Amino acid sequence: MEFQNVVRQRRMVRSFASDHVPAASIERILRNAVRGPSAGFCQGQAFLVLTDDQLPAFWAIAAEAVYPSVQAAPLVIVPFSCRQTYIDAYARSADEGEDWTDEVNWPMPFWHLDTAMAALLMLLTAVDEGLAACFFGVMPAAVGPLRATFGVPADHEPIGAIAIGYDGEASQLDHKSRRRPLEQMVHYGRW
Repeated sequence: MEFQNVVRQRRMVRSFASDHVPAASIERILRNAVRGPSAGFCQGQAFLVLTDDQLPAFWAIAAEAVYPSVQAAPLVIVPFSCRQTYIDAYARSADEGEDWTDEVNWPMPFWHLDTAMAALLMLLTAVDEGLAACFFGVMPAAVGPLRATFGVPADHEPIGAIAIGYDGEASQLDHKSRRRPLEQMVHYGRW
């Protein structure tokens, strides 16, 4: 699909058909995710891929964050960021006196930013594969049970989750009328 069409067609879908996502599509989504920007080339992301038998356990933990219709998605990918990967990498190349272990010395938490960019690449790849997707949050109270249920290391933080499948919405909402005009959001040279 032409890139501009992918961008225009990307939206959050909240209802899915039950058809399985082909393995080749899942692999392409994941391969594209790891091609995103990575501060210091740290690559501090990990992805938990859940299908079939794993989904009931996931939804038992994370259901309160989404519409019930999202739970019909046949695939959920949970992107995780790993702060320690960045701390270690930057500490190895630090100049004398630089302290990368303290988060206040970071202009922003690159581990979350890079993982969010990977998530966006997954959303765009899903559209390019003819699929639909919905990014949603993982509530703080669900993080511990998510780690325990799926063996996630303690130093990995979920930045959200992505439900992926085929669009099950009977009609598509027209967001064009609700989208803020570009002129209200972009400021050239000065606010």
